[in-house]
Amino acid sequence: MVISRQAAEHYTWGENCDGWILVPGNDLLVIEERMPANTSEVRHYHATSRQFFYVLSGTLTMELDGSSHSVPARAGIEIPPNSPHQARNDTGSDVMFLVISTPTSRNDRIAAPTL
Repeated sequence: MVISRQAAEHYTWGENCDGWILVPGNDLLVIEERMPANTSEVRHYHATSRQFFYVLSGTLTMELDGSSHSVPARAGIEIPPNSPHQARNDTGSDVMFLVISTPTSRNDRIAAPTL
């Protein structure tokens, strides 16, 4: 089956950010997300989920274990389980990216102290 964000379940999160659930499985979760300019998510970690953020357009800033990484379009960053992280868009335009989680990150989100 061909999957597109036009037919996917949509939700909003954070500071006016969008998510489209492309693959909703328990063993694999794939979401396309959009973060507007100068937005961020809450710093957190996942006890079991391993994630990969792949940037489609724009530049994503990922704070991972206290280090900041600039992730440009057509590049990605892996987030191991139990690793505090925070996705941010520090730029003046939208950033679009895929978040691939295995197993699902649903109900596996634990708040982490801010830096």
